[in-house]
Amino acid sequence: MSQWRQLTREGLWSNNPALVQLLGLCPLLAVSGSVVNALGLAIATLLVMVGASTTISLLRHQVPSAVRLPAFVMIIAAFVTCAELLMAAYAYPLYQVLGIFIPLIVTNCAILGRADAFASRQSVLPAAIDGFMMGVGFGAVLIVLGAIRELLGQGTLFSGMALLFGPAAANWQLTLVDNYQFLFFILPPGAFFVAGLLIALKNAFDQRSATRARPATVTPRSDRRVRVTGTIK
Repeated sequence: MSQWRQLTREGLWSNNPALVQLLGLCPLLAVSGSVVNALGLAIATLLVMVGASTTISLLRHQVPSAVRLPAFVMIIAAFVTCAELLMAAYAYPLYQVLGIFIPLIVTNCAILGRADAFASRQSVLPAAIDGFMMGVGFGAVLIVLGAIRELLGQGTLFSGMALLFGPAAANWQLTLVDNYQFLFFILPPGAFFVAGLLIALKNAFDQRSATRARPATVTPRSDRRVRVTGTIK
């Protein structure tokens, strides 16, 4: 249980791929213009990370070290193809919106780096849990970033959810400000700004938590007797 707790904490917070490792920034910043785009890419990335980590762990003793990285890339590419076909079959409008960023999951350094650093050295269950938690951590940051950018850029939340969930989600949109648009947050500079703000908030929270957890410095009490009268020579 302690290992599972550590993997959960690392994936969601202390070693988050987006906020700590700063990996996968290209899709993170390019696709996070709205919640539905971020959610679609987050689900696809999660499926790829879990599948690739589990498979690489299963095959870790059969893959020669000389071709380890190319083999890992091929495994990741196979799962990306599966995710791409599933999205094209069940959420084709969103698949068209995300475009090239679905195939580009293959080049996501968060997946390849974690597969090489962890999954290739662990048994199946820890590798699967690590892949799942890293995918959830990356997806959570992606969705939060998309929600902030959509809210500040368009004044809405959950717009276009029908692209992912079908006609049943057509009325899920929350309009907080009518006829509002702020291009800075819709365009890539806004993505950099919001991502930097999230990283700064996390660092500030970690620093504050570390300060609170640090024990207070206690001045040791001296037992030495000191003369208060007479002349000291």
